[in-house]
Amino acid sequence: MFSKLFGGQKDEPVSILKTEEDLQAERAEAAAEEAQKPDFFNRMKEAVTRTRESFSSRLEGVLALTRTVDEAALQDLEAALLTSDLGLPTTTAILDQLREHARRQDIDGGEELRKLLKEQLRAILEAPRKPVPEPAEPPKVIFLVGVNGTGKTTTSGKLAAWFRAENKSVLLCAADTFRAAAIEQLEVWANRSGVDMIKTKQGGDPAAVLYDAVAASKARGINVLIVDTAGRLHTKSGLMDELEKMRRTAKRLIPDAPHEVLLVMDATTGQNGLQQARLFTEASGVTGIVLTKLDGTAKGGIAVAIARELGLPVRFVGVGEKIIDLLEFEPAAFVDSLLS
Repeated sequence: MFSKLFGGQKDEPVSILKTEEDLQAERAEAAAEEAQKPDFFNRMKEAVTRTRESFSSRLEGVLALTRTVDEAALQDLEAALLTSDLGLPTTTAILDQLREHARRQDIDGGEELRKLLKEQLRAILEAPRKPVPEPAEPPKVIFLVGVNGTGKTTTSGKLAAWFRAENKSVLLCAADTFRAAAIEQLEVWANRSGVDMIKTKQGGDPAAVLYDAVAASKARGINVLIVDTAGRLHTKSGLMDELEKMRRTAKRLIPDAPHEVLLVMDATTGQNGLQQARLFTEASGVTGIVLTKLDGTAKGGIAVAIARELGLPVRFVGVGEKIIDLLEFEPAAFVDSLLS
């Protein structure tokens, strides 16, 4: 037996350490993962269609080059990047890197330029990403913040459905007590996603309803508490004070809460939204971005500008109106979809 396992025989030890059922289960799991990848990629590719078409129309001549990439080609690339709303600082940084590469070693045609551009975009998008914190004990508390009209309440419902698909129990907290019909709108999304919701009357104290929601989450053993806050601008000091009061309330009940503060941004606003997000982030301790309406804009490059200029990861993207149309952001899939 020992000679069979460790002598000059060709039999692999793994064949007797794992049963056939184990191997079949592993193969099935791998097949399931592979089956999901094309679907995810295709959904992301469809979501950035308008950005890709705008981008490609500008890039077509550059990437069709068979000769060494010159300064004129890089200037054409610069125009394409700016059109896709990467913004001047991010575009300049990318072009500087490409010029530095060209000084050290020629860029041999459009395909190599595509490869180098993909590498840079991925690196920018990956840079601010870090492991998402998980609390020692549930619930995990997530605040959704942002201005009215970005899709914050809709995102709350979609995010609840996303966590449920991850086999997590979810509770929604209707802490937007200022906007007319906000509570009713969230209730519709709670029903769609199959989760409970804690609410109060319109005009009620957001910190008080949050207190009730945290208490309910702890009593019920809820995994994730999603808090839909009032739409606010950084200039609205009263609402910002209200948000800070909510943060203190959450921390008093759960020391590390909120575990995430996600700023919901409308991708169609492009660079205008970026400036708003920059000021908002300084005021409210944002940890990540949810980029909504990505499917409805040619300005998808804003995701890259967010990562570089705000130093924040894009955590999720909205790609449609259905409850399943919220995707966890994957830099590689996004860049491959954009430059496929």
